[in-house]
Amino acid sequence: MKIPPETVQQWASVLSVQLRDITIKYSGSLLLQKKLKDVEPIVKIVELDGMDLVKDFSEDIERMLGSKMKSVKRLAESAEDADLYHDFNATMQFDYYNSMLINSGDEDGNFAPLGGDFPLEENEHFNQLLVNVQQSDIQVPTNVYNRDPNILNAIYNSEALNDVFINNFQKDPTLTWQYFGSSTGFFRIYPGIKWTPDANGVAAYDCRNRNWWVMYIQAATSPKDIIIMVDISGSMKGLKMTIAKHTINTILDTLGENDFVNIIAYTDYVRYVEPCFRGTLVQADLDNREHFKTLVDGLHVKGEAKINKAMKEAFKVLNLVCGSMCNQAIMLITDGAMEDYEEVFKEFNWPDRRVRVFTYLIGREMTFAQNTKWIACNNKGYYTHISTLADVQENVMEYLHVLSRPMVINHDHDIIWTEAYMDTVAQSLLLMTSVAMPVFSKKKETLSHGILLGVVGTDIPLLELMKLAPRYMLGVHGYAFLVTNNGYILAHPDLRPLYKDGRKLKPKPNYNSVDLAEVEWEDTDELLRTAMVRGETGRMSLNVRASLDKAVSQQKYNTYITSGILHLDFGMVLTKGHGQYMVMGNVSVEEGLHDLMSPDLSISSETYCELDIDPHHRKYSQLQAATRYLLGKEPDLECDERLLQQTLFDAVVTAPLEAYWNALMLNEPDGVMEGVETAFLGTRSGLTRLFRYAGKFLTPSDKDNLFTVDHFPLWYRLAVENPPGKFYYYSVNDKGAELCVCVCVRACACCRISLFDYQAMCRSGHHHANAARPLLSVRPPHKQKKLEAQQPCDTAYPGFLYDDSIREANSLIKCGRCQKMFVVQYVPESNLVLVVTQADCDCSRQYEHNATVKCNRMKSQKVRRRPESCHAYHPKVTNLP
Repeated sequence: MKIPPETVQQWASVLSVQLRDITIKYSGSLLLQKKLKDVEPIVKIVELDGMDLVKDFSEDIERMLGSKMKSVKRLAESAEDADLYHDFNATMQFDYYNSMLINSGDEDGNFAPLGGDFPLEENEHFNQLLVNVQQSDIQVPTNVYNRDPNILNAIYNSEALNDVFINNFQKDPTLTWQYFGSSTGFFRIYPGIKWTPDANGVAAYDCRNRNWWVMYIQAATSPKDIIIMVDISGSMKGLKMTIAKHTINTILDTLGENDFVNIIAYTDYVRYVEPCFRGTLVQADLDNREHFKTLVDGLHVKGEAKINKAMKEAFKVLNLVCGSMCNQAIMLITDGAMEDYEEVFKEFNWPDRRVRVFTYLIGREMTFAQNTKWIACNNKGYYTHISTLADVQENVMEYLHVLSRPMVINHDHDIIWTEAYMDTVAQSLLLMTSVAMPVFSKKKETLSHGILLGVVGTDIPLLELMKLAPRYMLGVHGYAFLVTNNGYILAHPDLRPLYKDGRKLKPKPNYNSVDLAEVEWEDTDELLRTAMVRGETGRMSLNVRASLDKAVSQQKYNTYITSGILHLDFGMVLTKGHGQYMVMGNVSVEEGLHDLMSPDLSISSETYCELDIDPHHRKYSQLQAATRYLLGKEPDLECDERLLQQTLFDAVVTAPLEAYWNALMLNEPDGVMEGVETAFLGTRSGLTRLFRYAGKFLTPSDKDNLFTVDHFPLWYRLAVENPPGKFYYYSVNDKGAELCVCVCVRACACCRISLFDYQAMCRSGHHHANAARPLLSVRPPHKQKKLEAQQPCDTAYPGFLYDDSIREANSLIKCGRCQKMFVVQYVPESNLVLVVTQADCDCSRQYEHNATVKCNRMKSQKVRRRPESCHAYHPKVTNLP
């Protein structure tokens, strides 16, 4: 059957007229244009300078971070002073508030030991959790005896932090969690909370292994290059191998993105557990650490152990490869060392002993204990004996004290900032960063031993940092972002740290090791990434293809402006044609507030006023706070006057729409216009007017279509691309949108481009230990009897650039044994094309797997900025074990 193109053209013209008439009538656009004409005398165009904006935003962020650093320094000083004047008491009896036991007791109403009455109140500032802002409490993991004298003495000392916690919070009410993590294993947290055990009723949380407690190592030691050597000879079978694997995983958990690592498994030959990483060191980011754990789990025992070859290989890598360029260490995990290995150390490590060797003797046998201890003590390391799985945690952590000694003796308090992590205390799935500082013993008699007491720190929600670079200042396609010294993203509108597993949102396994180059992937030469990692201030421009509506893309010309802030790197994007100018208008407060109270109007979650500075203000909504500030009832509120003025102006200019939409409804039969459900309007200030004729629209779950702190609604971003008088239509129904995309592929292959997603989660039934995760093409959903677990993957997917030069086209598509005709016709004054095609020939197909090797990407050494300090040596620790 032939489809007449002239008929399709006629249909498109009729559709255009119908859509235009309905849109003009119900949007009220003509009325709005008239109102804008009326207020022209009070309107001014303000030009924004990107460099000035970055300077202002950077100073605000640095001021906020500086305040947190001061709080942490006060905690460290207090903790060290308390220890200095305390004499250890081996028979100490001391009751404290154990967060697992507070407010719990027996049937007679008697409180549990270490429990007691601990008042808790819901607190909005702490995510509506029940907390005690007058007292901190203690969490002790189940594997640590809560009455141990070392624990009791350390907890008693840390009582001094209570007053500092409270004073810090009073000085800076924007502080969130403050804490002290002790080297003995307990965790003091403020404000005090009731700790929730895991599903088995166990307090498995050990602060020394918390995500930020990579901070336990980072704050106490300088960056390090680690080679883990594991004996996989036949004698290591059974429980020994299980303990060895657990030891490796525990070591990996102590490493962070400033560290470098590799793992060698040895018998009578040397084998890298990841052949891709042969002869090199890779960054110990989350991706690589988890990859190593998977490979270690697959190790099997065989043959006879020959340590010399493996030890030589480890020294060669450490001598030749540039990793952290600071501490270097070999971790030897074995059930015995029988060879004459002294010659290896003479050749590669003596007399300087630049590489420390830590040894872990596995199993109950002590036959080779002396040999294993000799290796460690003659190479500035530490020897431990691990006979059970329960011994692993404490013994692995011993290497920390050795590596921390130079820093402790010098009394160098390096402040460190963590990679992004989820708020596990509040279980809010909010991204956080932490600022932390080590706490040392200042007692003269133990100074040369370099005793680490623990780490103090506080959490900073990254969303709060990004509020200091408000969205409305950057324009509809503009945004701000933060990266670490290693180029990993802390905050970016395209960072997607969560994925949906069934009905639950979960953090992706690699959510905090997403590189800037994986989001700004059109920066193919990594010029932007390099400038940011080096902390440079400047600007550069890139042509980018921005994915707006799933597979629908637009070409953008972005200007990137960068600046270093303390340990972080701040970037801002302004898109050509948007954001360079702001329309500002002066209206009276009375007139603006009157129109702001209209029932059809709402304002976004933008920060119009800062409500956290004074706890008294937390009870207000943003609208309530703004109103009280403008009326002079709360002059102490800190509000964004420019944003408030713009919001008042938008409220006044758009006010006639409410009466207009009401009148339309009253004039229609039954008060409803067939086919029109909602009329709505949005402005740059985050103001929304919405009038429902029927149905529901813009529900809270529809985040893409709402104004939020970090982005404009999708419909707003799409609409601003059109010139006045041209309408933009898009489907809010996913199935409809997918149909349009599908038609576009068949109508105009030239509009199709490839886009990439390096944060995808894929289902795969196959796992290859030594292969990279596959680059997967997106496949349409299909029924499965059982869904495989999702894992991080890289995907390529089709995107579509709209080419408005194509007005009409028709052709044939061959689909296997059949073919179908299609006709495409542009719908005037819109972004639509009308497609008519035959339905008797199925052209659907699936994109197949396209596996690629991830090896090069995982081991690539991207530009990074190394931490400024390195504490790898002190003469007083030369002869200490």
